[in-house]
Amino acid sequence: MNHTGPDPAGKSFAQLLRHRVADLGDWRGELLLSIRALIKEADPDVVEEWKWNIPVWSHGGLITTGETYQASVKLTFARGASLKDPARLFTSSLEGNVRRAIDLREGEPLNEKAFKALVRAAVEQNLAAADAKKSKPKAKAPRAKKK
Repeated sequence: MNHTGPDPAGKSFAQLLRHRVADLGDWRGELLLSIRALIKEADPDVVEEWKWNIPVWSHGGLITTGETYQASVKLTFARGASLKDPARLFTSSLEGNVRRAIDLREGEPLNEKAFKALVRAAVEQNLAAADAKKSKPKAKAPRAKKK
C-alpha cells in the first residue's frame, strides 16, 4: 500500500512536496526529489505523509523525515541508533540513544546503494518490532481474591 494521504487542506503528499521544491528553488528541493525516488526504490510500499510541515516516510513505523535548512538537507531516521551503518552515512545526532541523521550539503554525493540498504533495514526493524508487539502475550488482570 503506497499511501500518499492528503494533509488537512486536502493536498496530496506529491503536491506538498512539489510546492516545497518550488519554494526552495535550489539544490535542496532537487535533493528531496532524489531522496524520495531512492526511498520508493528501496521500499515500494512506503507510506508518504506530510507531518510537522515536512515530508515523512514510514512503513510499519517512522523511517525518516526530510528537513531542509539553509545549508543542508537532514534525513532523520527515527530509530537510527539501532541500525547498522557500515557505510557511515549517519553524520548527525550521533550522541543520542534513538535517532540518527544524515546531513547532506550542496554537492556532497550520497552513497545511493548504502542509503537504500539503510531504508530497507529501518523497514525491517519497524516490521519486526510490530510483529513482536503482536505476538507478545497480554498481561492478565490479577484475579480478585475470594472471601
